[in-house]
Amino acid sequence: MKRGFYIGRFQPYHNGHQSVLEHIAANVDEIIIGVGSAQLSHQGDNPFTAGERVLMIVRSLESVGCPFYVIPIEDIQRNALWVAHVRSMAPPFDICYSSNPLVVRLFSEAGIRVQSPPMYERETLCGTEIRRRMLNNEPWELLVPPAVIQVLKEIDGPGRLRQITGDD
Repeated sequence: MKRGFYIGRFQPYHNGHQSVLEHIAANVDEIIIGVGSAQLSHQGDNPFTAGERVLMIVRSLESVGCPFYVIPIEDIQRNALWVAHVRSMAPPFDICYSSNPLVVRLFSEAGIRVQSPPMYERETLCGTEIRRRMLNNEPWELLVPPAVIQVLKEIDGPGRLRQITGDD
C-alpha cells in the first residue's frame, strides 16, 4: 500500500490542484490531502473556511479513481515542528508531493521522500490570480473544476471576497 500526501491552502481549489492530484492518483494507492492554514478564513488571501475547501476538494475528486482523505491542518508557526504536527494529524504516508520549496525542505529534513509533480499552467492557475479575477468581476470560472463553481455559488464566494476586502 503506497499512500501519498499533498498539502495546499486551496483558496480556492483550482484546475492546477486537480491536475496534480490526478497525477498523484496514478502513482499511489491512496491520497491524503492536507488543507493547510485550516484556521484561517474571511481574509483577502484566505477567504474560504476549511470546511468549504474540503467540500470543493471532495466534490471535485469524486471520479478520481483513487481513495483519498481530506484533513484540515492548522498552522503552528514553528517550522522545525511542522512535519511532526502534520504527521500527528494525518494517516501514515510514504511520500510527500509538493513543489513548495519550504515544504520540500521540511519533509526532506524529516527523512520523508518528496516528489515535485509537474505544475499545470502555474501562471494563471493560482489562487492569487483567481481571487484577483473574482475581485475585479473578471472571468474565473474556467480556472476551477465545475464542482468548485457550484460550491462558490452556494456560499457566494466572490461576493464574500469583495465584501471582506472592501473599504469601510
